[in-house]
Amino acid sequence: MASGETTQIKIIYVLYLAGFVLGITPIIGLVMAYMARGSGPEWLESHYTYAIRTFWIGLLYGMVASVLTVVLIGFLLYAVVAIWFIVRCVKGLMRADKEQPIEDPATWMV
Repeated sequence: MASGETTQIKIIYVLYLAGFVLGITPIIGLVMAYMARGSGPEWLESHYTYAIRTFWIGLLYGMVASVLTVVLIGFLLYAVVAIWFIVRCVKGLMRADKEQPIEDPATWMV
C-alpha cells in the first residue's frame, strides 16, 4: 500500500508517461518534482532528483535525435530515447512503491 509520501512521486512518473499521449504533462511533473524536492525523506529525495534528471536528459537526448534525423539515424534514436524514458519511469514507480531509493539518481543511463 502506498503511503502519502509515495503518492506525489508516483503521480510525477505517471505524468511523465502520459506525455507520450498528452504532450504537456511531463512539464507539470517536472514542476511538481522541483516544488517537492527538499521536503521528504532521503530515499524520496533520490526519486525527485532522478525524475528531474530524467526530464532534462530525455529532452537533451530528444534534441540530439532531432538533429540526427537529417542523416536518418535520428528516427531510430527517437525509439531508443522513448524506451529509455519509459524504463526510467517504470523503475522509479517500482522502487517508489517499495519505498526504496534510486541507487544512483545522477546516472545518465537507466
